[in-house]
Amino acid sequence: MIRTPWNRRIAAVASLGDENRRKLFDFVASAGCAVSRDDAAGALGLPRSTASFQLDRLVHDGLLAVEFRKLGGRGGPGSGRPAKLYLAAVREVAASVPDRNYDLAAELLASAIEESTADGGSARDALVRTAYARGEASARAAVGAAGPADSGTTAGGAAFAGFLTAEGYRPEDDGAGGMVLLNCPFHRIAEGHTDVVCAMNGGYLAGAAAGCGFDPDRVQALAIKDLRVQGTAQPAQCCARIMPQEPRA
Repeated sequence: MIRTPWNRRIAAVASLGDENRRKLFDFVASAGCAVSRDDAAGALGLPRSTASFQLDRLVHDGLLAVEFRKLGGRGGPGSGRPAKLYLAAVREVAASVPDRNYDLAAELLASAIEESTADGGSARDALVRTAYARGEASARAAVGAAGPADSGTTAGGAAFAGFLTAEGYRPEDDGAGGMVLLNCPFHRIAEGHTDVVCAMNGGYLAGAAAGCGFDPDRVQALAIKDLRVQGTAQPAQCCARIMPQEPRA
């Protein structure tokens, strides 16, 4: 699944701060089928003009979608114009500042526990495998290409940097041809479970690199605990960095 960009998730949550919009979204999302402006206005006791304006605002903010369909089973000439109907575009929406992705961590951890319980293997190894596979699949979906570029190419590096940005890692050039990641999407749980979460994160990033056509071996772990003790790490800096490409022999 391609993650909705952070700024759009923030805008969607902010949109629901309006009481009428929140009620309209709840009504449409719980309806189970596409509804008309008149349906929504009547159910909530709103003027049709208000319902129409707010429904279209919810569409603009990515919370609702629109379809046009003739109602009553009629079709053909003389059956009238198709009605504009609204349906939920998302099942749920969440955003945080700074950008975090605890849902992803929960999915990876649960999948790893299921795998290790089924085969009796190491939960940690299962977690790294699960994270790698999810990172690779997510990156391939984001890139949207039939196949990745060759490892180490400029195209692969640009795709990987774009993926890191979309996932909330805040990549920045380290001045030596690599990247530092200034934000950890799993920061709060990483503080209490550093070794487990950093192993998961490393697997996810390596898989994402491969999915973008970027050399996964350039994803390297940082001694983030030591860096924090020394005061040389950002408060929520990721425990991995992207190494420069080694010169070709």
